[in-house]
Amino acid sequence: MALLAEAARGVLGSLLRDFPSPLGPEDPLPWSTQGSAALSRAEVPGELAELARRFLGDRDAPPLLAASLIHAAIDEVLQTELSVFKKQSVEEEEEGDQGKFTLLDGGSLQRCFFNKLRDICCEWQKQLPSLKSLKHFLLISSHAIRNVRRKMEDRHVSLPEFNQLFGLSDDVDRAYFAVFDGHGGVDAANYAATHLHVNVALHKEILKNSTEALKGSFQQTDEMFLFKAERERLRSGTTGVSALIVGNRLHIAWVGDSQVMLVQQGKAVTLMEPHKPEREDERMRIEALGGCVTYMDCWRVNGTLAVSRAIGDIYQKPYISGNADGNSFELTGSEDYLLLACDGFFDAIRPYDVVDLVLDHLKQNKGDGLKAAERLVAAAKENGSSDNITVLVVFLRDPRDILADCLRDPKSLSADEGAEDSPFNFFSSEMNNQSDSHTTTKS
Repeated sequence: MALLAEAARGVLGSLLRDFPSPLGPEDPLPWSTQGSAALSRAEVPGELAELARRFLGDRDAPPLLAASLIHAAIDEVLQTELSVFKKQSVEEEEEGDQGKFTLLDGGSLQRCFFNKLRDICCEWQKQLPSLKSLKHFLLISSHAIRNVRRKMEDRHVSLPEFNQLFGLSDDVDRAYFAVFDGHGGVDAANYAATHLHVNVALHKEILKNSTEALKGSFQQTDEMFLFKAERERLRSGTTGVSALIVGNRLHIAWVGDSQVMLVQQGKAVTLMEPHKPEREDERMRIEALGGCVTYMDCWRVNGTLAVSRAIGDIYQKPYISGNADGNSFELTGSEDYLLLACDGFFDAIRPYDVVDLVLDHLKQNKGDGLKAAERLVAAAKENGSSDNITVLVVFLRDPRDILADCLRDPKSLSADEGAEDSPFNFFSSEMNNQSDSHTTTKS
């Protein structure tokens, strides 16, 4: 914690030197990424959190400090009267009823938020509060490439600091991960990567039924994006898969063909069935709505999309459903790692090949798993994938222990040894101080 405090004071001091006074109404915004010009009230927390996360990340703020700062600043903004930022009202007719949605001025709201963030930095530089640290740490490896496609439409999210970002103060560790594979543009994937986890955290079932919170948040994010797509004439969509680790349980939810799998004691474990048009239940659902599933180089909904569920795709609703499926699993401590990836990976690499690829990587790198995702992406490209490829690996045990078990008994990887300390054996900070290191590359 002493190192964290020292790093925190350095970041806070640097920010205050660069911004010695609050932003005025005409001052340029400090973000490297331009925010939305207009926001609905529901979009405010996600939009501001994403802008601040990138801003603080560019300044090398420790993730724990960044998450805590963002939560404190957003909390203050949401306690203000947001109607002062009113930009315009939008009429939307839905099922015969008219609903009025107030849009807020994005620029004014962002300046207010930054000034709140700056004020908190001033306070914390004088007296740094006790930051709630992570009890356990996860080693995360992520890698993403555009490949030969013209545009990169994948997005992924890694939030080990989920509790800190949303001020959840119970004694249960939470970590959130997601992969989104956009089509027809990147807007839907960007939107889901910005707002889905916020909707999960604010969902009424987050503490009691995390799977339901995940599933419900997919539908809510879909509805929010459709409202934006209608007013801004956006046509894109995105598949998505998310995982929320809550204590010793794994909760997952998905729409479309992005997938999550588990490796347990050296064996690939299937956790889900992707939504594809050729699935019998999906075909029947689509046809019952008046749509069709036809074969045109692959099975497609109404001759267009090769997935049957997604966030967005406003002109393909209701055939392309935004309702997610979900599941929940107990984690016993024998699990090696979790893997989330888009179809650009899974169309080229079979789940059981993942095990050999990761073990081979660990052998070549003496148990260092930080670039395991890079190896998996390279393998998918070598196997002929021409799509965007995104892979996110979450090690649930120390990769060195996974390798050691393999070398002791190549035929049967046993994770029983060393798992008795906790039903969900994250490795502690004493064993690995790279808990916040992600290898994330886009090209």
